[in-house]
Amino acid sequence: MAVEKILMPQLGESVTEGTIEKWLVEVGDTVNKYDPIAEVNTDKVNAEVPSSYSGVIKELVAGEGDTIEVGELVCYIDVEGGAAKEEKQEESTGQQAIENISEEKKEQDEDQPMKRRYSPAVLRMSQENNIDLEQISGSGKGGRITRKDIQKVIDSGEIPAPKQEQTPAENKKEEKSEAPKAPKAPSKSVPESKAVDVPVADGDIEIPVTGVRRAIANNMLRSKHEAPHAWTMVEVDVTNLVEYRNGIKDDFKKKEGYGLTFFAFFVKAVVEALKEFPQMNSMWAGDKIVQKKDINISIAVGTDESLFVPVIKNADEKSIKGIAREVKELAQKAKTGKLKGEEMQAGTFTVNNTGSFGSVQSMGIINYPQAAILQVESIVKRPVVMNNGMIAVRDMVNLCLSLDHRVLDGMICGKFLARVKENLETISKENTSVY
Repeated sequence: MAVEKILMPQLGESVTEGTIEKWLVEVGDTVNKYDPIAEVNTDKVNAEVPSSYSGVIKELVAGEGDTIEVGELVCYIDVEGGAAKEEKQEESTGQQAIENISEEKKEQDEDQPMKRRYSPAVLRMSQENNIDLEQISGSGKGGRITRKDIQKVIDSGEIPAPKQEQTPAENKKEEKSEAPKAPKAPSKSVPESKAVDVPVADGDIEIPVTGVRRAIANNMLRSKHEAPHAWTMVEVDVTNLVEYRNGIKDDFKKKEGYGLTFFAFFVKAVVEALKEFPQMNSMWAGDKIVQKKDINISIAVGTDESLFVPVIKNADEKSIKGIAREVKELAQKAKTGKLKGEEMQAGTFTVNNTGSFGSVQSMGIINYPQAAILQVESIVKRPVVMNNGMIAVRDMVNLCLSLDHRVLDGMICGKFLARVKENLETISKENTSVY
């Protein structure tokens, strides 16, 4: 038997660390290669870590709740000697690549676009030890500050004091002695959801915050902290859509084996509008705006304990039938705990079905780093004044759009919503196919 190491894998682009939420194995357990051994959550996804070898678990190095950087040791495993050498060589090569990348990043002091993207663990350590992160050099990707960087400062005992703010009198003195300069926006770290001292009375129930719930909280807080949210809404007459869908839903279910929901029509209408207004399919990247080529629609799926946001990849290549099938499959996986990490990555625009709860108006928080989220509200019957001046009962729905005003302006968003509205109001038996 040979003892091998299992390291923390990279579970997504720009992911630098993960938190062990739950071990799925114990010391002495026999596992096969690729068997899941631990549940891990990151700032982007929640996923399972697979075993790199077949063998017997020898030692669990990381504990539940520990945050481990990519490439760091999580456990030891006893493996048979035959295939171990080749796998060990692959692991060694991968580890060397990680170390080489780290060394290259240390040399790039002049270009550190990731420096102010702090993980929850880094923020917690800096706050507990009163460390000014602005005065720390990061050794991670793009200059990002890692837990090792913070620990190194703590171990050295030389914690840099926070920079002192100048008094108004000192500011005026500087203004007189120096030429005017363009104002510089203050740099701010993204706050983490902190513990609050809440009184607990007899009969109150304390529910521990899971890793998934903490990841949701931190991502929502980051979105509201960084993105200047704006909001707009349009009212859409979907009477023809309701009539068309209700007329074919029974035959569709008999033929396909799953239901044809209204949501699939809404997603299709949004996708067609995104093709016409690709600016909506963009992301803020600090010094640039990235307009995404692929149209990948994120959808929100809630369970009793968590919120998952799986992604319909290349939605522009799918029919209404294909979208309906994928929505059903992704929702089922989320509710049964079978959703994979890669199925929640690479979303470019979010469509949220808030109407399923009876909501008629809401303001969604943008799914960072996307530029917008569209809330599809409940379809309700309302009296409407028609073009001929007559009043009729129509099926109406509100579409509520939250947008990142750094990326998008009101004009483009207004045109986009108008196109979605038109796409929905022109759906009919004569000109719309679900296949």
